[in-house]
Amino acid sequence: MDLTKMKNPQFLKELNTEELEVLAAEIRQFLIEKLSVTGGHLGANLGVVELTLALHKQFNSPEDKLIFDVGHQSYIHKMLTGRTDQFDTLRKYKGLCGFPKMNESEHDVWETGHSSTSLSAAMGMAIARDMKNEKHAVVPIIGDGALTGGMALEALNHIGHEKKNLTVILNDNEMSIAGNVGALHNALGRMRSAGKYNRVKDELELLLKRIPAVGGKIAQTAERVKDSMKYFMVPGMLFEEFGFTYFGPVDGHDFKDLEENIAYAKKTDGPVLVHVITQKGKGYMPAESDKKDKWHGVGPYKIDSGEKIKPANAAPAWSQVVSDTLEKVAEKDNRLAVITPAMILGSKLDKFQERYPDRLFDVGIAEQHATTLSAGLATQGMKPFLAIYSTFLQRAYDQLVHDVCRQNLNVAFGIDRAGLVGADGETHQGVFDIAFLRHLPNMVVMMPKDENECQHMVNTAIEYNNGPIAVRFPRGNGLGVAMDQNLSTIPIGSWDVLQKGTDAVILTFGTTIEMSLAASAVLAKQGIHVEVINARFIKPLDEDILHERMQHDIPILTVEEAVLKGGFGSAILEFAEEHNYHSPIRRMGIPDRYIEHGDVDQLLEEIHLTKEQIMIEINGLLTGGNEKQKRA
Repeated sequence: MDLTKMKNPQFLKELNTEELEVLAAEIRQFLIEKLSVTGGHLGANLGVVELTLALHKQFNSPEDKLIFDVGHQSYIHKMLTGRTDQFDTLRKYKGLCGFPKMNESEHDVWETGHSSTSLSAAMGMAIARDMKNEKHAVVPIIGDGALTGGMALEALNHIGHEKKNLTVILNDNEMSIAGNVGALHNALGRMRSAGKYNRVKDELELLLKRIPAVGGKIAQTAERVKDSMKYFMVPGMLFEEFGFTYFGPVDGHDFKDLEENIAYAKKTDGPVLVHVITQKGKGYMPAESDKKDKWHGVGPYKIDSGEKIKPANAAPAWSQVVSDTLEKVAEKDNRLAVITPAMILGSKLDKFQERYPDRLFDVGIAEQHATTLSAGLATQGMKPFLAIYSTFLQRAYDQLVHDVCRQNLNVAFGIDRAGLVGADGETHQGVFDIAFLRHLPNMVVMMPKDENECQHMVNTAIEYNNGPIAVRFPRGNGLGVAMDQNLSTIPIGSWDVLQKGTDAVILTFGTTIEMSLAASAVLAKQGIHVEVINARFIKPLDEDILHERMQHDIPILTVEEAVLKGGFGSAILEFAEEHNYHSPIRRMGIPDRYIEHGDVDQLLEEIHLTKEQIMIEINGLLTGGNEKQKRA
């Protein structure tokens, strides 16, 4: 069939099992072909083709609310709701978002990107439905990895207590972004191998009640027997203890099994959980055989072989530089313990894990726990290094404030994906960490200009013994610079002059150094000599350099790939105010809005964070004019 003609999922209700199977195969082939060009979240979507079709057949979106946790697995949902013809633009600038997006479709009722939010959102929608006396279904779809998140467990507890009508679909593929960990994962493993129980539960009760005269009493006695049997037939019955009616395990690639269980769940009052077993990467051999889940999120690849298409002779990834440095440090420092919240592969820690299996701790999707666990390690003289994405560190803010910084503990943070990340868009842009770290007492924050400085910063962070310290670094690959053989420490709060100049100063760090140097070079040809300083310590500031420049009222431009509100530029303004300096100061950075998905260079152009804009700002500072372009 022409998949671009799918505009509303209601057509699925007219399809039989054989027709659904044909459609599932066509959808898989479409995704394999399209994502080989655009990249995207392939494995998760190939695993939920039948499940998504069955859900849209059994429910009536958008009246019934289908809520995808994380959102990695929403591509089939997007296709069924009229967006198939947009897949050439997937995750591109101004193109189709890789996650559910309300302004794309009325069928996207909840926007995701971070894990473990669907159950709480669903409970809110269910409460609102009942308060308005409406009758629609609320159906969160959550993976086994996301279910280990603390927020999901809090929601399970509340849902079971309130007894609202809510159908939870547990998509259990035994693997999230990395292998799942923990007791809950083990309990799910036992459930996968258990027989089905709820399929016959109500039928048995109905049959007993039909026995004349004594049927009711027998049914009451049998209830206790049934409850006892359940513990034998479905080990643990964790979800029943939470107050859910449990259905499963269900074959997530068998339409008959899916539809039968979903239909039965719809008839059941109160909260229901349908435990669906799926295979991540289903239908594409390279992804099916992937045991380390390298097909979770992919760039372009060759369809026949599965070989990833990468630029030749690329510099090492920033995260690989960090991981390699941790290995070097671990050789000489037995205090080091590395913690990750389910991101071993994303943070390139797999080799560290192989070499030091007893010194790496994957805590699952549990950023709050990871942070306080690190604090606990630090109280005992260990040196914890928490490898975490900037966007995920947001989830542990209270633990940063209360457990780490307040107690001034020696926890080192490796903040990956700092700055704009591009294709994953607004939920993953790492642009807020400076603003929420800089105001915390005792915290040190730094960012390297290249991978050589990065390795020394990682070493500095681990050797630092005066409280918490963070090194932030961008997504992608480094610059390809030569690497020192021996690790050194960098004096805390020290900046580095990269280009001398007398007319103005650019204070910048990390990814914006290159454009600042380029702007300075062009301005020099025009007779304007601009100093460029690598302000590698965002906190504390290099006060000696600032005093020296500001006491001469030299114009200052700050440039950062982070939010302007409360960012590095704000720190420079605060310093000037505190010391009664009057240097002209302008700031460049991320404006006060969320930045959507797209190529990073295109996003920088959109928000005027470019070499050309730096030149405009410098000229404005020197002339006192208003040459600023209108900011996006």
